[in-house]
Amino acid sequence: PPRSLPQRRGRDHSLGMRLAARSFINEVNARYETLHRAFEEQFWGTKMALAADMYSVSELTRTKEEMEAFLADEAKLSKSRELLAQAETAELSESEVRTLKIFERTFGCYIMESAEARELRATATRAEGALEDARNKMTLGATMPGKGFVEMSSVGLRNTMRVDPDEAARKACWEGLRSIGNFITSNGFIELVRTRNAMARALGYPCFYDYKVNQAEGFGKEALFAILDTLEIGTRGLMATALERLEADKGPAAKQPWNTNFVLSGEITQKLDPYFPFERSVGSWGRSFGALGISYCGATMSLDLLDRKGKYSNGFCHWPQPAWLKSDGSWQPSVTHFTSLADPAAVGSGVVGLKTLMHEAGHAAHFSNIRQPSPLFSQERAPTSVAYAELQSMFLDSLVGDAAWRAKYAVSRQGQPVPWPLLAEELTAKHPYDVLTLRAMIAVPYFEKALYEMADADLTVDAVQKLADDVERRIQGGLSSRPLLSVPHILSDEASCYYHGYVLAQMAVYQTRAFFLARDGSIVDNPAVGPTLRDAYWAPGNSEPFLGLVETLTGKPLTGEAWVDALRKPLGELLASEKAEYEAALAQSAAAPPQPGDVDLDMRIRIVDGDEVIADTEQDGGFLATCAKFEQYIHTRFPEAAKA
Repeated sequence: PPRSLPQRRGRDHSLGMRLAARSFINEVNARYETLHRAFEEQFWGTKMALAADMYSVSELTRTKEEMEAFLADEAKLSKSRELLAQAETAELSESEVRTLKIFERTFGCYIMESAEARELRATATRAEGALEDARNKMTLGATMPGKGFVEMSSVGLRNTMRVDPDEAARKACWEGLRSIGNFITSNGFIELVRTRNAMARALGYPCFYDYKVNQAEGFGKEALFAILDTLEIGTRGLMATALERLEADKGPAAKQPWNTNFVLSGEITQKLDPYFPFERSVGSWGRSFGALGISYCGATMSLDLLDRKGKYSNGFCHWPQPAWLKSDGSWQPSVTHFTSLADPAAVGSGVVGLKTLMHEAGHAAHFSNIRQPSPLFSQERAPTSVAYAELQSMFLDSLVGDAAWRAKYAVSRQGQPVPWPLLAEELTAKHPYDVLTLRAMIAVPYFEKALYEMADADLTVDAVQKLADDVERRIQGGLSSRPLLSVPHILSDEASCYYHGYVLAQMAVYQTRAFFLARDGSIVDNPAVGPTLRDAYWAPGNSEPFLGLVETLTGKPLTGEAWVDALRKPLGELLASEKAEYEAALAQSAAAPPQPGDVDLDMRIRIVDGDEVIADTEQDGGFLATCAKFEQYIHTRFPEAAKA
């Protein structure tokens, strides 16, 4: 029978609401995508010190403020809530409801109902830009014995501390790192902390740290540090034992911050160096990820891998183009920018550069595989969990430490795999002291928590520097080889009060590794790993909470148990298991050597050095041809490295 007039009107009204919802969703997606891209292009251009006039701190600040103003629009939050309330009547699809919910969550993270808070936010953004610009232009280096002042980046200073046999040179490099703290605390960092805290208090939070944790993780700093305290308290005894052993085995001087890393790894780093030629790191990453079954889903990636003056002093991976599923069903691949700070001529740079490459490429794999109906699901800021993002990259960079991975990929320029006795020597030298890495990691969040809990009147240059030293002594047992005030994360808004994410992520890394080993018996070159990560961790984006994703995959709530168990594992047991995996990997490689043919990661790769394009898969004939061109570039530019 024909519908009655009220029925037709009801259907028309429902259709009108549905069309309005779709129009709103499309408008928000398109506008955010444009603003996000504009900011990220400025972020890349300024951090990489590109020459074009279009890149500037003022434009970086303007585009960031414009993007955040869009995200902080109260009308959009109200409209999202209104449409969600009408979802059943409007017969919205599950995808549309999910999109409106991420709009609601995202806008809720940025809206500042207080005019005072909005003004303080703008002030902090401008101060942060000025401070980071000054830090990038800082003349950093060390007064080296017999050489005078030598300019080096923070990465160069830390690498020299690891491998230089001259203690005076190592101490000079440590003092160079300490100078960063003097510089930033005298060039606006103190006022930036005050301003961030004032903004957080204007929004009803006790301090900026609590504000940031709530925005990113969905719970406050008290809940966070209840988790971190279990690690801190649970590993105090292990740290004390490790430091006592260090002094007994290596002498009292080994505990000096400029000596610790050298005595633990300097000699072994030099021995391992020939098996990690930096110029082959891109190829190792690609072959390894390909063997794991990882695809980048049509992405484009620009890699800026080499250290140079004026370049931002920390590796990162950002996405000027987020990956997402458009309303017409078409796929928008990601565009990725990532960077490291390698010096191919430096001893140890190969393994450091490779680990950074695996880490940032892990981020890129994650964000290129988020398959959700809005770019707001696949952007790295709140409400995306820091721990969720870091879990993906840290899980994949952990492979570099596996004996099975090294048997296949740690190969000298002469084609020789790293020998087992050398790996055994490294494990014997380092395993008893791995707890020191955990303690250095948790020191950063403990410092930032204490920093943002200081009263404004107490925030002085001397007090902040003393606080950093006190936290190092309490958490690490002495002054740190990486001074807390030299950690670049503490400066930028995106990365400040962020480091706890690495700790939670590392807990999840060990738990996830235990899951794969129990299910499959192996991780390295296991083609089931990539699809499992894609479906369980990557595809949801920020639509699911971090803790829930970990529990769903591993079958257990997140704890530090697997991490602490690894630290407590007897050395003999560790050596036996790693040797068995090493020998199995060698046998597998011998039985099935690499076949001719390209590596297909479903991605265009551009390797750049600032404004210079070194190699491009689209122009150079594929992944392996691009790797070969990069190798030749390194050999030509750094001939001393090629001879090592």
